[in-house]
Amino acid sequence: MRRIVVVGGSLAGVHAAEALRERGFEGDVTLISAENELPYDRPPLSKEALLRGVAMEKLGLRAPEWYTDNAVTTRLGSAAVRLDTARRAVVLDDGTRVEYDGLVIATGSRPRRLPSTENAPPVQVLRSIEDSLRLRERMRPGRHLVLIGAGFIGLEIAATARQLGLDVTVIEVGQVPLGRALGDEVGGWFRTLHERNGVEVVCTCTVETIERRGDGAVLTLSNGRVVGADIVAAGVGASPATEWLDGSGVQTANGVLCYADLSTSVPGVVAAGDVARWYNPLFDEEIRVEHWTNAVEQGRRAAHTLLGQGEAFSAVPYFWTDQYEARMRFVGRATAASEVAIKECDDDRLVALFGRDGLVRGAVCVNAPRELARYRTAIRDQVRWDDVSEKPSRIGG
Repeated sequence: MRRIVVVGGSLAGVHAAEALRERGFEGDVTLISAENELPYDRPPLSKEALLRGVAMEKLGLRAPEWYTDNAVTTRLGSAAVRLDTARRAVVLDDGTRVEYDGLVIATGSRPRRLPSTENAPPVQVLRSIEDSLRLRERMRPGRHLVLIGAGFIGLEIAATARQLGLDVTVIEVGQVPLGRALGDEVGGWFRTLHERNGVEVVCTCTVETIERRGDGAVLTLSNGRVVGADIVAAGVGASPATEWLDGSGVQTANGVLCYADLSTSVPGVVAAGDVARWYNPLFDEEIRVEHWTNAVEQGRRAAHTLLGQGEAFSAVPYFWTDQYEARMRFVGRATAASEVAIKECDDDRLVALFGRDGLVRGAVCVNAPRELARYRTAIRDQVRWDDVSEKPSRIGG
């Protein structure tokens, strides 16, 4: 293997390139990115970058000289549009073909966008540095921001906007924020957190129409209410960036389908990060995880697999979100949980456990770092639910 190509200027992509060099690969490494900037960190885009502004050099995942020092060739502003696995080449949007012996797919995900009509104003999303700069330019004290979707990105933007002095309304189709990710109990705690900080949270409601009004917008909601806004932003989820793989033979279904070692249906091709859907033996299910730590670990593990040093990737998923003074950390899986136990709950602190199949599967810890370490170990060691829960309540029961 002489040439390895990494497609995606993402966290997973950079760590894959780094791991290749650390494991002694001396051939050509090329990193292809659709963005014009060197790979950068995305979590600050909804927090520090919106609140204070952050220079691009401080967001970079690696200093510019790192790429030179490690002989990583970058192709910036070049989107992959097709994969020719028969000839082992990545086809770029300018028609250039980049040949490979081994390939890392790390194209991540892209935000879902709301359908647009002729008279609709622009609805901001937040994924890139350009998105963050554009949104920050409009976020002035006293303005009204309406956020569609109460997921993690939406709530982080809401918290930042309140710190900047904006009025904020959040529209959520579910019964509580984060309900689909973390359940009604935890979602209710976050709703109270935001309402206590001055955010209006409107749940079980959708946006029927968005119309332009001057420099702002007017939204008609499914409950009949009409809301005026200076800024409209949406955080309604993300989709894995796999369109360029159509017809390549790389199997996809809500992501690139991977074996436990992150190899794909095509020999010499691996995937990592938001785009990868793999079998995690620890949870005995196929999962796709859109979080920072997973991208780091998978990028490195995918590189090892490509070099013939692979093994099953069975890490415990971990992610975080900081909103106001609440530092939430989550480990494991909450999806399809059959039981939940609220261990601690007050205005400043929350600890909740999720169980399934008689095992502890996930834990939410807000301002509770010691409990986080304890339950992460319990999930990894597959501790029985009855050994860690007290007075569990069955979801929906």
